[in-house]
Amino acid sequence: MRRSLGSCVRAVRASPRPGQGREPPLTVHHLNQLLLVCSLVLLVAVAAVRISSRSGLPSLLVYLAIGVVMGQDGLGHIRFDSAAVTQVMGYAALVVILAEGGLGTKWKEIRPVLSSASVLATGGVAVSVGVTAAGAHYLVGLEWRQALIVGAVVSSTDAAAVFSVLRRIPLPSRVTGTLEAESGFNDAPVVILVVAFSTAGPVEHWSLLLGEIALELAIGAAVGLAVGFVGAWGLRHVALPASGLYPIAVMAIAISAYAAGALGHGSGFLAVYLASMVLGNAKLPHWPATRGFAEGLGWIAQIGMFVVLGLLVTPHELGDDVVPALVIGLVLTMVARPLSVVLSLTPFRVPWQEQTLMSWAGLRGAVPVILATIPMVNGVEGSRSIFNIVFVLVVVYTLVQGPTLPWLARKLRLGEQGEAADLGIESAPLERLRGHLLSVTIPEESRMHGVEIAELRLPAGSAVTLVVREGKSFVPLPSTVLRHGDELLVVATDPVRDAAERRLRAVAHGGKLASWLGTDGAEAGGSSTGKR
Repeated sequence: MRRSLGSCVRAVRASPRPGQGREPPLTVHHLNQLLLVCSLVLLVAVAAVRISSRSGLPSLLVYLAIGVVMGQDGLGHIRFDSAAVTQVMGYAALVVILAEGGLGTKWKEIRPVLSSASVLATGGVAVSVGVTAAGAHYLVGLEWRQALIVGAVVSSTDAAAVFSVLRRIPLPSRVTGTLEAESGFNDAPVVILVVAFSTAGPVEHWSLLLGEIALELAIGAAVGLAVGFVGAWGLRHVALPASGLYPIAVMAIAISAYAAGALGHGSGFLAVYLASMVLGNAKLPHWPATRGFAEGLGWIAQIGMFVVLGLLVTPHELGDDVVPALVIGLVLTMVARPLSVVLSLTPFRVPWQEQTLMSWAGLRGAVPVILATIPMVNGVEGSRSIFNIVFVLVVVYTLVQGPTLPWLARKLRLGEQGEAADLGIESAPLERLRGHLLSVTIPEESRMHGVEIAELRLPAGSAVTLVVREGKSFVPLPSTVLRHGDELLVVATDPVRDAAERRLRAVAHGGKLASWLGTDGAEAGGSSTGKR
């Protein structure tokens, strides 16, 4: 297997010319082997998600372990040492992951915390980089250039890792919104810092660097918002011939935002996240199918990325870097992260309980390990040691923080404030009839449970035409009582489509007395799907 996979990689890198003594190009036989290995890895990774969900550990550790087992020190004996290939694959995977994350971000959750999350993703990152770099320099003895690189690399958080262990705890929307927005925004400035430190060492003119970061973020934000709004407008006004084309179009628009932002000398990562967030809150047709498609691509990207990162690691070389990684991780976890959270969120009057949880919830995932390949590609002295330190830090402190997050949330009494679950509403446009079919699913904890059809009080021009309950469908009467798990088919004319959805969401959040309680559904209509 080692020889076959190695020949496949070399064949892809360089096609031979006649008369040269290189290995033959990629053949069908090589393709068969690659497909077999990749499919087995995906199946093992999918099965491992069940294990990680029961243990409370983020699945990224399982994927890394698969790569290490397949590597040259593991059972697979696959030799893979190309940092450049890893960086390219990591960037591509990160674009997909950010797109999927943006599509699942609810605007209603991050809108109230947008200012605080932005400060945490910029000023908080600066504090974290400075404190961590100082610890790496004075406590571990790294040179300032290496210390700054390590500080920048590990300052990016991963909301996917956080929510993978908190998915069963209904946290306040301010906490989830802040963590989600921070993880989506802080990748961009961190990437710029790592690239700057890796190419020029310690920066002499910090004002120029800060100006460059601000300019790249501004360009990326402008490109992302423009692509997102234009793409959403186009998808809402053009009826595609097949529902399966909508997910492809959405992902293509999101990825094009990254490419346009990067080619325009802006932050492509910020562009793809903002474009995806706009698309995710635009009430596009066939939205549940699009979310499912994006989520599947996100899983594939995470699995492939972490397996490749695991292959790049050489376990027998980690010994000398374990202690530095533990020391730097301790400074990051116990000093840098809490200090950045307190300084960033205290002016916004965030309660100390929420600040404590967000300080401990600064899990590191995909981004730090990917960014650790940048100094390797640029030939920075000691870059291999930097990569090993980051790898050990991510693994060890994810093992420590991951399982303890639910416990901490319960101790802080932040997991007891449950709220009604949002509705999953899919809209299919009927161009010729100038109407819409709304497919509505009533989740658990929705306050639509126990409400009669007549009590929905849908606007004139819309009506519930079909109910599917326990696999059986029937035409409801005005007195039909709705239950958890029901699926409704609502027909609405074009002028009242939005009003019908707002009314459905209002009842889902406020029950039959939604109007009397002042719940109009506007704040509930930011997104039609739950968190990823």
